[in-house]
Amino acid sequence: MQAAAADAAPVAYLGRLLRGLLDDPARPGPRHTLLAVCPNSEAVARAALHAAQDARAPLLFAATLNQVDRDGGYTGWTPRAFAAFVDAEAERLGLDVPVFLGLDHGGPWKKDAHVQNELDYDAALAETKQSLTACVEAGYDLLHLDPTADLGRPAAAPVPVDRLVERTLALMRHAEEARRAAGRGPVAYEVGVEETDGPDSRTRFRSFCTRLAEALDSTSLPRPSFVVGDVGTALASPAFDPDRARWLAAEAQQHLGALLKGHYTDDVAAPEQYPLSGVGGANVGPGLSAVEADALRELEALEQRLGHDAGLRDALRTAVVESGRWRKWLRPEEEGTAFAELPDERQRWLVDTGSRYVWTAPAVRQARGALYENVSAYRDPDAYVQWRLQTAIHRYLHVFNLVGLADRLAEAASTGVP
Repeated sequence: MQAAAADAAPVAYLGRLLRGLLDDPARPGPRHTLLAVCPNSEAVARAALHAAQDARAPLLFAATLNQVDRDGGYTGWTPRAFAAFVDAEAERLGLDVPVFLGLDHGGPWKKDAHVQNELDYDAALAETKQSLTACVEAGYDLLHLDPTADLGRPAAAPVPVDRLVERTLALMRHAEEARRAAGRGPVAYEVGVEETDGPDSRTRFRSFCTRLAEALDSTSLPRPSFVVGDVGTALASPAFDPDRARWLAAEAQQHLGALLKGHYTDDVAAPEQYPLSGVGGANVGPGLSAVEADALRELEALEQRLGHDAGLRDALRTAVVESGRWRKWLRPEEEGTAFAELPDERQRWLVDTGSRYVWTAPAVRQARGALYENVSAYRDPDAYVQWRLQTAIHRYLHVFNLVGLADRLAEAASTGVP
């Protein structure tokens, strides 16, 4: 999906980031990092569009199958409904910067329901292929093909590289068939090994890139635009390894002509290092849901000073706990611990991080609406939440060197600069 000013195909646009718009042409690698926002709520998606327009920056949405899928995901959006929301919001804003729709972690057992329903590989693959088709038909511009999970396989024994390459090609073939059947133009792809693979992950990353390149040479399938790499980040960790990122970026470019993509960029300590280290794209998701939760907590403080209590805090906590999804983020030493027995600080983090799963829960929506009503005479609650989210997103747009980039891209396209 692209705004009117962005008339180049997604693949060409991503290539331009790699080839043409470098601050230092003598040094390989992009000097820009494309921000990929996970649309984990309507508020986050709307704030991302506002921020991109204000900053004159390109924007990529990276929606997981948990968030947006044929069953509505936890946001309530199907791929087509999400695309319609973005279109409507873009028209309302008069949006004229490039906006791209992307799938994040599209693969077997990468959707919670695949695991909960104990699907075998063939069933999980069939579900994934249907979701890929739905994304293509909805107009998605980028698909992350992620067959890195094996149900029951321990983390210490990741999927062998040859099997990853085989599965990646199978998913890409299906996506290309779906694209042609839908009459779509080129779709960009994101591939890779799992983000954190242990001490041999550099060897594994290189092996994946070289073997995938060799396999692609014997097919008519396109080269990927992004390769996911472990740049040292993890959820709830501010770590980033610029030296490692530079090595991975060079490998991705050398073997596949692709950009390096970093995941788990939420609250990373030095985001300004991303473009300097050659990272071409970075995902932000749970951290923005935590910003939304914190903004609502501040509105609750105002509500209480006014002598009211809509009960949002309790409704949110109850919904997160009952969802069971908070268990995904437990530390090894916390496994088997009841939620109420965790330290208060950990409970709050898990509620904030897990809030994205339950924003559409009826009890949460009702309590949120009552909170907004209780404080509306003293503050515009929706505007306040949007301001908090846009401020967080603007920070990434600035440090990723994206401000004004949409206008430079349009100028380059109009003058024929590659």
